[in-house]
Amino acid sequence: MAKPKHKTDNIIAVNKKARHDYFIEEKIECGIVLEGWEVKSLRSKSVQLKESYVLVKNMEAWLLGAHISPLPSASTHKSTDPTRTRKLLLHKTELARLIGAVERKGFTLVPLSMYWKKGKAKLEIGVAKGKQKQDKRASIKERDWQRDKQRILKQNRQ
Repeated sequence: MAKPKHKTDNIIAVNKKARHDYFIEEKIECGIVLEGWEVKSLRSKSVQLKESYVLVKNMEAWLLGAHISPLPSASTHKSTDPTRTRKLLLHKTELARLIGAVERKGFTLVPLSMYWKKGKAKLEIGVAKGKQKQDKRASIKERDWQRDKQRILKQNRQ
C-alpha cells in the first residue's frame, strides 16, 4: 500500500467532491496569500473547499469560492470576508503549463486539498477533466468492489 503524501495532522481541508466529479490528470502544489485572521482560522481547520475553483487571469492564479470562517476572536477593526478571492503563488513555468492545459485542452483547475508544509499553508490543485454520469457510477462501483475485496481478504486471513 502506498505511503500517504501528507501526515493527517498536517491536513487542513480536503475537497472530496472534486475526486467524485473530475478525473484528476495532474497535481500541483502552490502557496496561497493569506491575511493574519485567515491563518488563525486555518489552524482551527474552519475551511471549506467544496464549492471553490481556480481561475487564471493576467498570468496569475486565483482561488475563488473557498470559505474560511473567521474566528469569533478575530479583530474587530478589520473587515473579514470569508469568501474573498485569494492569490495563488506559482512559478511562471507552472502557470504557463496550466494556462495551456485550461485553454487548449479543455481542462479545469480544482483545489484538492489544503495542508501545512514547513509552517506554511499550501494548496494542492488538480488539472482535471469533468466526469459524465456513467463515469461517476463506474467510480462508485469500483470503490465498492475494492471495499468488498478488502473485506473478503480480511475474513480469509482470520
